Amino acid sequence: MGEKQEILQQLAQAVVEMDEEAAATLAEHAFRAGIDPYEAITDGLTMGMAIVNEKFENEEYFVPEILLCADAMYAGLEVLRPRLKTETASHRARVVIGVVAGDTHDIGKNLVKMMLETAAFKVYDLGRNVPLNDFVDKALEIDARLICLSTLMTTTMDGMKKVIDILEEKGIRDRFVVMVGGGPISQSFADSIGADGYAANAAAAVRKANELIENRVTV
Repeated sequence: MGEKQEILQQLAQAVVEMDEEAAATLAEHAFRAGIDPYEAITDGLTMGMAIVNEKFENEEYFVPEILLCADAMYAGLEVLRPRLKTETASHRARVVIGVVAGDTHDIGKNLVKMMLETAAFKVYDLGRNVPLNDFVDKALEIDARLICLSTLMTTTMDGMKKVIDILEEKGIRDRFVVMVGGGPISQSFADSIGADGYAANAAAAVRKANELIENRVTV
């Protein structure tokens, strides 16, 4: 294993082990070793939170552990975020994000929110169990470019399509990029409901958001 991969794995492990001091120290070490800060966040800190999320779903970790892991992640972020390059088309693009009505699982949504903020998006978090019309109303209010819909439950997946239906009924579908994600969501589901994008995890969500918005800008 090369030095870079070793540092990234140590960053992830610091998050999993809830070690704030180690996360901050390793983040500084990563920067001084020449690792791109964005890569240190996506392949180090965020990968750690992805492991934490799995542990939560497997009932190995519970809410107190999640909060301590998040503290470690933010300790690393404080070191890396000021050093990020933000010269992208998505810089300061406004995003509405939330968990659709009927679902209160928001760990995945919170990870995506954090990563989008890190990548310089302006994020408006509606929280969880969000009434479907609220996504559209907020997107119009703040002139958003992107709407991100999350759910961990199969029973609430239809709410994502209903949000897109509302946009179409109002004749404003083309104004917004719509992304979907969550445990039961797949690319085929996203395609079937007419969403613009899908991502399997928080790091992929940011890459997809940048790609979709940059493509929209250049069309």
